[in-house]
Amino acid sequence: MSVIVRVPAQLRNLTGGAGELDVPAGTVRDVIGAVEAAHPGIEARLLDERGALRRFVNVFVAEEDVRYLDGLDTSVADGTTVSIVPAVAGG
Repeated sequence: MSVIVRVPAQLRNLTGGAGELDVPAGTVRDVIGAVEAAHPGIEARLLDERGALRRFVNVFVAEEDVRYLDGLDTSVADGTTVSIVPAVAGG
């Protein structure tokens, strides 16, 4: 049982250049933990000091923003894609 995590270009220096990672299914928190275990340092870029998603980071589970689901406790079923998307600011 696994999920695919899509990693944005800005974080690929932490994943050895990989744009997609295969990690065990679980919650979004579990998925981030699995990515961190394989690629130390990525969690600090995604979560703040309280363990919450940084405000400039969006995480989608099967095209749904986790902020509108159960946040980091959102379940990620086997075969689902999790996308990490940096927020875009414009002016």
